[in-house]
Amino acid sequence: MISLSKILDRPISRSGQKFDTSLLWMTVLMTVFSLVMIYSASIAYAAAEGGTQFSFVGKQALFVAVGVSVCIGLSFISMNTWKKLMPWYFGFSGLLLLLVLFLGREINGATRWIHAGPVNIQPTELFKLAVVLYLSSLFTRKAEVLQSVKKIMFPGGLIAAGLVLIMFQPDFGSFVVIVGVTMAMVFLAGFPAKYFIMMGMILASFMTAAIMLAPYRMARVSAFLNPWADPLGKGYQLTHSLMAIARGEWFGQGLGASLEKRFYLPEAHTDFIFAVIGEEFGFLGMCILVACYVWLVVRAFSIGRQARDLDLTFGAYVANGIGVWIGIQSFFNIGVNIGILPTKGLPLPLMSYGGSAVVVMLVCITLLLRVDYENRKKMRGYQVE
Repeated sequence: MISLSKILDRPISRSGQKFDTSLLWMTVLMTVFSLVMIYSASIAYAAAEGGTQFSFVGKQALFVAVGVSVCIGLSFISMNTWKKLMPWYFGFSGLLLLLVLFLGREINGATRWIHAGPVNIQPTELFKLAVVLYLSSLFTRKAEVLQSVKKIMFPGGLIAAGLVLIMFQPDFGSFVVIVGVTMAMVFLAGFPAKYFIMMGMILASFMTAAIMLAPYRMARVSAFLNPWADPLGKGYQLTHSLMAIARGEWFGQGLGASLEKRFYLPEAHTDFIFAVIGEEFGFLGMCILVACYVWLVVRAFSIGRQARDLDLTFGAYVANGIGVWIGIQSFFNIGVNIGILPTKGLPLPLMSYGGSAVVVMLVCITLLLRVDYENRKKMRGYQVE
């Protein structure tokens, strides 16, 4: 059996490829599969909304097309240029977080979207990438901030300000993801263990208080602990998600044969698309999809380690941060669907319906491909600007 350390230590290919084609094809396959599943999961909901059966998948295909067009242009931007542009991008995403509180569109009790013509922009998705780029630049330019809590307090305050704005929306799921990505990147950067533990305890205390002081969050925790106590109320989504997965058994009911998406599971094409995949493709289908996410995370860390060994420090941090982000968010979404985590509104990366989420995630994959391209370029003896 090949160990994880051997995969991460795998040398860069000298076959003449300029970038990681396996990562590109994995992204293409997962994106195409997501369009198939969004179509399958949204037919009933689209009809209830008065649209055609292609309403949601058509919009998602447009989002993907826009994302691919943007990524083709961004693929020519060097990581050094990304580092220089980072302050502008971070400031822009922070400004959108502020504006959404005043100009945002409320959906299901949360103000997380800015209505811009035919699309809704979700600033939180842009801020997640901004945090990865900001911390990567910070650790590259000012490694001394990792020496003590006092030195990291001011830089960390900028991220904290964004997190406060996110809590006003409110979007506790994204808050937890950003905190998790931040803590993981700080840990990987070598922050002293005693300070890291202290920060972790403070953040854990804050998140616990945020849950206990919000009745609807406590209700979600109660529904998570015993969803069958209120199957028609707070436990409705989770119980029907579990029934969908149970109905899928080992090999599923077949593409398009899900009953839960038609009659019971609300908006199955967004947060609970994994449950529909489980019902239609069974336990085997779920395992294959989980394996795809594991492969993406491992590949991101592999690219990050290669960049670090080649002294491309900024690219290394970016790759590791994206790997952590994909891993945490996919774990949370799948955990909610299978009932091991309380319900929270987080999309499944590259799979759930949503324009901002898919465009930003495609940009993340483009960054991984760019880091890998610069790794290969330096391995061949060329100078990386």
